[in-house]
Amino acid sequence: MVTHKRWLLPEGIEEILPPHAEQLENLCRRIIDLYRTWGYQLVMPPLVEYLESLLTGTGEDLDLQTFKLTDQISGRMMGIRADTTPQVARIDAHNLKAEGPNRLCYLGTVLHTRPESSGASRSPLQVGAELYGHAGIESEAESLCLMLETLKLAGVEDIHIDLGHVGIYETILKSAGLDKNQETELFSILQRKATSELNDLLKQWSLPKKLGDKLRFLIMACGDASILDRAAKELTDSSGSIKHCLKELKTLVALVNKCLPGAPLFFDLAELRGYHYHTGIVFTAFVPGSGQGIAFGGRYDAIGQAFGQARPATGFSTDIKTLLSVGRQKEFKRQAIFAPAKEDKKLNKKIVALRKKGEIVIRALPGQKQSARQAGCDRKLQLKDGQWQVVKL
Repeated sequence: MVTHKRWLLPEGIEEILPPHAEQLENLCRRIIDLYRTWGYQLVMPPLVEYLESLLTGTGEDLDLQTFKLTDQISGRMMGIRADTTPQVARIDAHNLKAEGPNRLCYLGTVLHTRPESSGASRSPLQVGAELYGHAGIESEAESLCLMLETLKLAGVEDIHIDLGHVGIYETILKSAGLDKNQETELFSILQRKATSELNDLLKQWSLPKKLGDKLRFLIMACGDASILDRAAKELTDSSGSIKHCLKELKTLVALVNKCLPGAPLFFDLAELRGYHYHTGIVFTAFVPGSGQGIAFGGRYDAIGQAFGQARPATGFSTDIKTLLSVGRQKEFKRQAIFAPAKEDKKLNKKIVALRKKGEIVIRALPGQKQSARQAGCDRKLQLKDGQWQVVKL
């Protein structure tokens, strides 16, 4: 007879146990408090929505990451959110209908059909902040500065920010005349920086040499600010669109450095994560030892149009569980007070008063053999001179 291990969780789905659960909750609270000081209001979108609402304007990449199910009441297809950003865009455009700039933040679990990288979680605890209603580069600067402050708060060190611009790739692609499948293949090659594959593809598709040269430059266009000057020469276009994109990147760096001097900003013009719904500058945070980004942001003006308002939008998101694993957290020591299993009015009154002050008081149960230290306490309540007092163990 086969005995099923009923305690096993699905691959990529994890539970958080003490003391990490308390550390995680504490970090969540501190991050949301940080966003509050910047004027961001908390929203709580639902875990599931009708599929057409959840995936509007997001592209195939998010569609493939979304778990789908049938609503037993309406018979319509529903999805479990794989990203909260489209939901917040809906809330801004359809529910709040603000006229001026609107700052919203969120915190909640998302679910992915597959891990984004080997060993990654399929249930990230996503936190993010979104700024709606302002099309200026100042919005990107605010979002990027707040993302950096979030990473700093989480104790993340040696951060490396890569900046890119979707408009550069889109402008180059316009002259290529590629079909959807070709665009998908080219996009994958650029993301993997597979130069040899790109060269093979250029020959196979017989693309013009000038276009091929631009794509070869783009795939390797990463580094410090000098890459922007090289890009201005290598990627010239008659419309001036690429020149405008490069100018926006330079302006962003100047604005961020005014707020956070010496910010670790670099460039990767082939950095196109979220390309299918981003519409301008994109940015990704990396740390040593992690091949994948740990925080992502950028401009995405198009999503809100489907919900009744074409609002400018920019923002970022990250996984708090990832931040907890890569950040330096203060050593967690539980501070609790042990109370004896004794019925005493003065003892009861003392316990209530301590808990009102925010102290953790663990009351022993009759017959309990576990000691105060085994219960995770560093102090105990002891009767002295007729009064219950807190003493160290």
